[in-house]
Amino acid sequence: MAEEFRQCVYFIRNTKEKSPSTDAEKLLVYGLYKQATIGDVNTSRPGMLDFTGKAKWDAWEKQKGKSKEEAMKAYVENFNAKSPGWQDSDEVKNMPADWQVPA
Repeated sequence: MAEEFRQCVYFIRNTKEKSPSTDAEKLLVYGLYKQATIGDVNTSRPGMLDFTGKAKWDAWEKQKGKSKEEAMKAYVENFNAKSPGWQDSDEVKNMPADWQVPA
């Protein structure tokens, strides 16, 4: 699953095709990404005037307790539902072998 997650993140970061997403979908993906790369939320909730920061923190907090593997699987499944066939793209085929998922 880790390799498929790595390919999925690479594709999303490097494709020119952007699928429209709602704020809720973006926050779900953000929370899954953070859970998959870091684990349970490890920072304090941002202050009351940081609306974006609070929304992102809350999205990550909702994933609390999921293993990194479970979060990777959910991340990839979510993207597969929106963009089937991405695994066969030129972006994935030309992905550098040493590319690492940023934390």
